[in-house]
Amino acid sequence: MGLLGGVLGFSVGLPVGLAAAYFLYLRYFAARRLQDPVIRPLRDLDSETLQTTIPDIPLWVKSPDYERVDWMNKFIFDMWPFLDKAICNNIKRATRPIFDQYVGQYGIESIEFGELTLGALPPTFQGIKVYEMLGKVLVIEPVIRWASIANVILNAKVHSFEVSVQLEDLHIMLTPRVTLKPLVPSFPCFANLCVSLMEKPCIDFGFKMLGGDIMAIPGLYQYVQDQISKQISVMYHWPKVIQIPILDGASGATKKPVGILHVKVIRALNLLKMDLLGKSDPYVKMRLSGEKLPSKKTSVKMSNLNPEWNEHFRFIVKDPDTQVLELHMFDWEKVKMHDKLGMQVIPLRLLTPYESKLFTLDLVRSMNPNDPHNKKNRGQLIVELTFDPFREDNSRTSVALDGEANASIREGNGESSGGVLLVSVENAEDVEGKQHTNPYAEVLFRGERKKTKVIRKTRDPRWSEEFQFMVDEPPVEDKVHIEVKSKRRGLPFRNKESLGHVNINLVDVVNNGRINEKYHLINSRNGMIQVEIKWSTV
Repeated sequence: MGLLGGVLGFSVGLPVGLAAAYFLYLRYFAARRLQDPVIRPLRDLDSETLQTTIPDIPLWVKSPDYERVDWMNKFIFDMWPFLDKAICNNIKRATRPIFDQYVGQYGIESIEFGELTLGALPPTFQGIKVYEMLGKVLVIEPVIRWASIANVILNAKVHSFEVSVQLEDLHIMLTPRVTLKPLVPSFPCFANLCVSLMEKPCIDFGFKMLGGDIMAIPGLYQYVQDQISKQISVMYHWPKVIQIPILDGASGATKKPVGILHVKVIRALNLLKMDLLGKSDPYVKMRLSGEKLPSKKTSVKMSNLNPEWNEHFRFIVKDPDTQVLELHMFDWEKVKMHDKLGMQVIPLRLLTPYESKLFTLDLVRSMNPNDPHNKKNRGQLIVELTFDPFREDNSRTSVALDGEANASIREGNGESSGGVLLVSVENAEDVEGKQHTNPYAEVLFRGERKKTKVIRKTRDPRWSEEFQFMVDEPPVEDKVHIEVKSKRRGLPFRNKESLGHVNINLVDVVNNGRINEKYHLINSRNGMIQVEIKWSTV
């Protein structure tokens, strides 16, 4: 019995003793991996030491492609105490639901941060490389280093036993490529932020458990560091890209036209009686969500509770997965405000491309499902919808001239088709008026006139505004007339002045799908205007 007890005591006590001794070694005797740097002037370094410091010299010193961004580092440094608190608060809010999922499982009684701070040292930009790109894109490559003194302590209570885990001395070096696209005239002036890593990241940190530095275990530190860098590279290394939407897609600012929605308002049935004589004067008002364009309206059918319209309308679609067609029925009034008869919406995701679909809609007062007035019978509206996406193959119209100089149109499928003409007025240069210079651009196409905003007191205005024109056939024989004008407020005489104009033939636009050119303004000494025109067919 004594021999058996001795064997058991030895077999149990030896591992426990070794483990205790190892943790004591890690806590009190193991040398720290990170030491405070020794700062000395470069002139005091020998050639060998100087050679080892070359990798740490900022890139803007070694490479002319990189630019100094001391102003940005100074800005981040001054803002860092506030950014530290804000980021840590967001981390706590984001991780709280995750921690709550594990409480009550595996004997876990509680999980909470004992301390959470990113330290007093912010990330620094060692340099930034800016690429010049064509189109509405900005590409930059910053080199970021962060030698933080972050301290993150996570306390967990498991079976009434408290376990503490600490992350400290986080060092990171990244070389991301940041792409801002497309550039838009709405703040913050870009719609999407795309990020990818150009090199394998370098990550170093200390990790303690029960007071001992786990990373001091031989072989574990290098293995963990390699695995973290490898996994980050697999997920985010170029050509893989993280796309972060900045502007709301529903606003339409980040979307380009993808097709045309054809709406046929057929008839309505059993509408409410709004007039004294038991009749109504209905009309339908409709718009696409996410668009700031004016609503389109049917004609008014006087004294009719079962009107029939059979009227056609077209809308430019930018996002068929999220946009909806809003239909509002009103009772026309000559004097007072028009009374609302009802409304309904149709999500465009219900449509199949190129297929017409008939909808019989029960009108409601509002789209609030808890509105008690929606129980009242307000009649029905019957509409037919067809969504025609633009051609993805970008097949173009070919134009041939016969002996009589008559243009004939040949499509790839043998038929001519309509589409959307997009005219983007970007900017003008060296425009100057005799009386005043508050330039704006006016676009005229087939009698339809559209204007940009007025930029006051400048000879080099930048508008970056896009206008859309729907046509039934390729505009091979048409021209777009763009005139730059100046407008002065207040005075009724000489308040407008022409600063120059240009007429652009659309044959090349239809054949090539897109042009982006600078044009000399007629009747202007040195004025020029940058215009981009696109043609998309359905």
